[in-house]
Amino acid sequence: MLKMSKQNQNSFVVLALLSAFAAFTNGRLFAEEGAVSPFESHVFQVPNGQSLPYRLLRPVTVEPGKKYPLILFLHGAGERGTDNVAQLKHVAQELATPEMQKRHPAFVIAPQCPTGKQWVDTPWTADSHTMPEQPSETLALTIALLAQQREQLPIDPDRIYLVGLSMGGFGVWDLLQRDPTVYAAALPICGGGDPAFAAKIKDVPLWTAHGDADTVVKVKRSREMVAALQSCGGKPIYTEYPGVAHDSWTATAKNRLTWDWLFAQHKSTSK
Repeated sequence: MLKMSKQNQNSFVVLALLSAFAAFTNGRLFAEEGAVSPFESHVFQVPNGQSLPYRLLRPVTVEPGKKYPLILFLHGAGERGTDNVAQLKHVAQELATPEMQKRHPAFVIAPQCPTGKQWVDTPWTADSHTMPEQPSETLALTIALLAQQREQLPIDPDRIYLVGLSMGGFGVWDLLQRDPTVYAAALPICGGGDPAFAAKIKDVPLWTAHGDADTVVKVKRSREMVAALQSCGGKPIYTEYPGVAHDSWTATAKNRLTWDWLFAQHKSTSK
């Protein structure tokens, strides 16, 4: 049996703790400044001087002549800013794991909403809202960014997906309601939309999730969207987590079936 001196034992404990800490921080995936990220850092700029920081994840291998799915990911209110890092804190990291990239190679675009701005100009604590006539300034930039990337990257037009949480969940509903022909499927998490547009989006595959103890965005926001879609013939998937507060995104993102379902969705652009 191998025996260690007290000094070696202490060193071993320190190394073990450092290893555990390294594994933990690596699992958090580049949320801290200076960490290496597979997400490229970019800034989208338009002629009028407006700009939008965003991150881009590419498939590990991009084969010539092949087209790939694209996920547009919209973060929550807590990740707003200008560091072009915070938007990767939740959910996005699941899309960058080696297992996910091997299972579902895809492009991911993750823009960052500036502090004080919203994807949708509406209070997210309200019981309901009417979709604004025009998209917010930040969402308009996001729409333009998506259009640019569709031209520049080898994107499969039949496999463009929307994913968003909290404030970003509102953004997903809003984008989908404005032009459902663009997206193959959507995953709005603990957000809210305008039920008046249910008939317009009923044919888009949807999976939405919410915690029934959410006090930030009322669970009725997801329930009412699901009910409105069902009433006009839609078949959304709805997951409601008992006893879960606002963080319904962690369990959703950790569920591999969520991503298998999303990447299985296609739409035909030849009709």
